[in-house]
Amino acid sequence: MNIPRFFLSHRLSLALAAREAGFAVAVATSDKDSASVSEIKAAGLPFYPLPFSQHGTNPLHELRTLLALRNLYARLQPDLLHHVSIKPVLYGGLAARICRRGAVVHALSGLGYVFADEGMKARLLNTVSKPALKLALAGAGSRVIFQNPDDQRLFIQRGLVERGRTRLIRGSGVDEKVFCPAQEPIVALPVVLYAGRLLWQKGIGDFVEVARRLRGQATFRVVGYAEPSSPLSVPLRQLDAWQAEGLIDWQGKRDDMPTVYAESRVVCLPSTYGEGVPKVLIEAAACARACVTTDTPGCREIVRDGVNGRLVPPGDIEALTTAVNMLLDDPETCRRMGAAGRQIVLDGFTLARVCQDTIALYDELLGGGYISR
Repeated sequence: MNIPRFFLSHRLSLALAAREAGFAVAVATSDKDSASVSEIKAAGLPFYPLPFSQHGTNPLHELRTLLALRNLYARLQPDLLHHVSIKPVLYGGLAARICRRGAVVHALSGLGYVFADEGMKARLLNTVSKPALKLALAGAGSRVIFQNPDDQRLFIQRGLVERGRTRLIRGSGVDEKVFCPAQEPIVALPVVLYAGRLLWQKGIGDFVEVARRLRGQATFRVVGYAEPSSPLSVPLRQLDAWQAEGLIDWQGKRDDMPTVYAESRVVCLPSTYGEGVPKVLIEAAACARACVTTDTPGCREIVRDGVNGRLVPPGDIEALTTAVNMLLDDPETCRRMGAAGRQIVLDGFTLARVCQDTIALYDELLGGGYISR
């Protein structure tokens, strides 16, 4: 995995469930975020630092990362490897083949920058990485987890992996006992929430434009954290400028997300990023909040148009504004959609379901004789 913060937010519960099921679990990520590393160690999980650069493209540094993974696998001789996100899947898969590790799970939590961006650099990286990615995913004992069927179909159509070695496990799961419905507070203006990483392709610019058009009709709240190493990162000075203009209520990172959702009427994520299934939309649905998002892979996996929210074409500001405005004016529809979203989560997006399906895949591989082949 690239960074320890992502492990804590998206995979810690799975690691603890695997340990509870009898697996000895170790974690390997970059160690630049010392606070998150300390949390991993406090959970009793052995930690191995790796020189991952989340968004780096320096060839020498990337080779160093690949060699570090190869050396770690050669030393630990793990029975099963679980790689999460594109870069660890690519480098970890290659290192696993070099070290002849047979049982490997590759989890693609969305396709991210390289597959989603239309820029020259992203297209070049995509072209260069395809042969290496195909090699990394190869092997009778490897399985590739996709979070949505669109990404699964894309990889199969491009010949990167055979259908029989793919699995669909939708999202990272949510603890429905923690993220649960709460009554919307009575306030002067209802709250429209953007929550997540502060990346342009997550749609925050479109969110702010809606705030500009609907000024005075709602509080447009932004909760999240910057990712300075990403080429898509929104500068903090831009958020401060929007705040000073009175367009948004910029609150930074908050660790009490159930409360954040409880304070909101509508959760809005106008993403054009290569999403898996956005965790914020799963959490919002679990909290019975109506959602407005784009009709794109991953987003439409959890939000069903007219059922628990509205889907709009990506980049269509008019449609986005109309959808948000409609829900602001109709709290009864928001309540109905919220209840439907809660049921969608209970039916297929719970943390228990994700852990159960993933650990079943571990058992399948380890029972199939793929160890150290």
